[in-house]
Amino acid sequence: MSFSQLNTFRCCTFSPSEKKLGKVLLPQAASIVPRTNGTAEVNAAVLSLDGTKKRIKEMFNKVDLSVSSYDTAWVAMVPSPNSGKEPFFPECVNWLLDNQLHDGSWGPPNLHQLLTKDALLSTLACILALKRWNIGEELIDKGLHFIESNLASATDREQPSPVGFGIIFPSMIESAMNLDVNLPLGGLTLDALLLRRDFELQRGNRSNSEGWRAYLAYISEGIGKSQDWEMVMKYQKKNGSLFNSPSTTAAAFTHLNNAGCLSYLRSLIEKFGSAVPTIYPLDNYARLSMVSSLESMGVDRHFREEIRSVLDETYRCWLQGDEDIFSGAGTCAMAFRLLRLHGYDVSADPLSQFSEDSFFNSLGGYLKDTGAALELFRASEVIIHPDESVLEKQHYWTSHFLKQELSNNLTQAHKLNNHIDQVDDALRFPSYATLGRLSSRKSIKYYNTDSTKILKSSYRCSNVGNEDFLKLAVEDFNMCQSIHREELKYLSRWVVESRLDKLEFARQKQAYCYFSAAATLFPPELSDARISWAKNGVLTTVVDDFFDVGGSEEELVNLIQLIEKWDVNAKTDSCSEQVEIIFSAIKSTINEIGANAFPRQQRSVTNHVIEIWLDLVKSMLKETQWLLNNSVPALDEYMENAYVSFALGPIVLPALYLVGPKLSEEAVWSFEFHQLYKLMSTCGRLLNDMQTFKRESAEGKLNAVTLAMLHGNGSATEEETFSEMKSIITIKRRELQRLVLQKDSLVPRACKDLFWNMCKIVHLFYAKHDGFTGHDLMKTVNGLTEEPIILSELQVESK
Repeated sequence: MSFSQLNTFRCCTFSPSEKKLGKVLLPQAASIVPRTNGTAEVNAAVLSLDGTKKRIKEMFNKVDLSVSSYDTAWVAMVPSPNSGKEPFFPECVNWLLDNQLHDGSWGPPNLHQLLTKDALLSTLACILALKRWNIGEELIDKGLHFIESNLASATDREQPSPVGFGIIFPSMIESAMNLDVNLPLGGLTLDALLLRRDFELQRGNRSNSEGWRAYLAYISEGIGKSQDWEMVMKYQKKNGSLFNSPSTTAAAFTHLNNAGCLSYLRSLIEKFGSAVPTIYPLDNYARLSMVSSLESMGVDRHFREEIRSVLDETYRCWLQGDEDIFSGAGTCAMAFRLLRLHGYDVSADPLSQFSEDSFFNSLGGYLKDTGAALELFRASEVIIHPDESVLEKQHYWTSHFLKQELSNNLTQAHKLNNHIDQVDDALRFPSYATLGRLSSRKSIKYYNTDSTKILKSSYRCSNVGNEDFLKLAVEDFNMCQSIHREELKYLSRWVVESRLDKLEFARQKQAYCYFSAAATLFPPELSDARISWAKNGVLTTVVDDFFDVGGSEEELVNLIQLIEKWDVNAKTDSCSEQVEIIFSAIKSTINEIGANAFPRQQRSVTNHVIEIWLDLVKSMLKETQWLLNNSVPALDEYMENAYVSFALGPIVLPALYLVGPKLSEEAVWSFEFHQLYKLMSTCGRLLNDMQTFKRESAEGKLNAVTLAMLHGNGSATEEETFSEMKSIITIKRRELQRLVLQKDSLVPRACKDLFWNMCKIVHLFYAKHDGFTGHDLMKTVNGLTEEPIILSELQVESK
């Protein structure tokens, strides 16, 4: 029963009130593992990363949006209020004249095969703009030829449609006919388009929902003179725009001469020159997306200053109630999640505006914005306070909505946005059961450098989908993997050299133990922490098996005595070869940890690590004695010992000294430190006991589930007991995360993260199986240590 069984992942602890060992042990010069950081392979990888990192850092300073021919055309159509016979923005008209593509269309070059409707809409808008000012006759003819050649796509239901296409395109056709544009339309095609438009309008008007009204306002240029402009202006933002949409705002200004609309349009021209994007501003969303992508792909450590700058600015906007942060569900949810996970004090209250009813009565809800719903779902997972019902309700409805969308096999348009795999992964693996490097591998696989999105026209933002992100993530993953591979080989040699493989009763789980370390402590510079974590994982497995099946009572007591005396000669004072092997391995490992921690901590930590091990073996002996004496402790008494015997102490606590920051004596003996440890271990113990309940009950072993049913009122069923324990685990897990995230803390954040990482490990390992008994985990281990990511294969898939 131990970590590496993850069959009983036990742990050691110490009490703040206990005295430390009296003698001070000077560290011995030792290196836990031969350094691989200086190899030619790793050095070449580091050099390759430098240029990519520099380009990404520069991207934090500028949000790059693609030009929209469609929106530029609508701005070009705005007449001068003075005469009405000249364009208000002639520079946009000139841009249309200069930017027709060779095939006669307007729009992004290298047209995606799924974006023909987008090109039709943009081309017709540009034709209307040129015809409006009676220029570019040759260009108009070429554009009409393109429309004629691709008109079949307009009624193709398999083609994804720009937002409002079914209403805007037929309306623009009518406008073109009123301007005597000779459109190459067959009667059947025109009738089909008009019939579909009328049907959509009638159906929406019957519903008369707030979502429908927002949708109608957003596509106002397709409604024209019959639009209820008073209703539309209710959606005007502080920046003067309608929905941050240049085309909608241009249409509104044309009809109303609204000063706010004009101010917004002028700001666009001032910023972008003669052509405008389809949505603006997008700066906050784009920069937060950069942070989210870099973190999910495991390369955020290269951009700590840039990320901190983005989050500081986002927090300032959050406190000021900035409309650009709070008006969009996706931006607001992402800002909340990232700020909270980085320790900023943010309330979930602003997310209440995106309740189920509110969301579906908004434009995003009407359009079934899967991306926004996914961000709301991710935000709902960061519950750290007992009374956050806003997030509880949000989690319920977003998970239901996403499951429904997933079962409906998301449309081709959504496939362009690459949401399917992300939704499936988010629903199957909650954030508290995902490990850093495994999550990174998936995020790298799902990352789409062609992240085209479709509003009323398609657009791209290089800050959101960028090949440099993918290149850096792949090279970084493979560089770290090469180091991990060498460390795993070293660990296997150490097991043999320490003769641990000679212990017939002990399970050999070094690959799994190393996996749990490398999956969370993956940066190259954390080699000492990884090896400490993995070695102690192997040793706690051996000791757990020793106390469970391998050792006699005499041997168990002897092992404890050797650790207590510490400076004994193991060969002469051990009562058996088994004890001598185990103690020698523990002693050498503790001394190595002490030696490696000394330069970082500027003090000896060896005595503390010895105490951690003593607490573990004593707690294991107590369980053994309960069984030998047929004692049945109360549940509270059992748990007070069992969270220690779960064996996370020797794995996690020594590694804290090796992750970088100085960990003061005050912090180590603080209530906060002890709570972090106890909450983590209690979650693991209960998760383990629920999975091992049936087996351990049959074997007559102590188990939290058994004791809860035994000491309860006698009427609680197994199902009810499991439900109660799941609730306790949820409470403990949220309390742990709250302690990890709070800024006012004695324990450095880098150290606190280890407690949270281990909590995620036990949630993953005990999600379906009895620890490491699930054979599918071996494939996961290989993916982390043996299978590099091939960049060229990912680039082919993304295309």
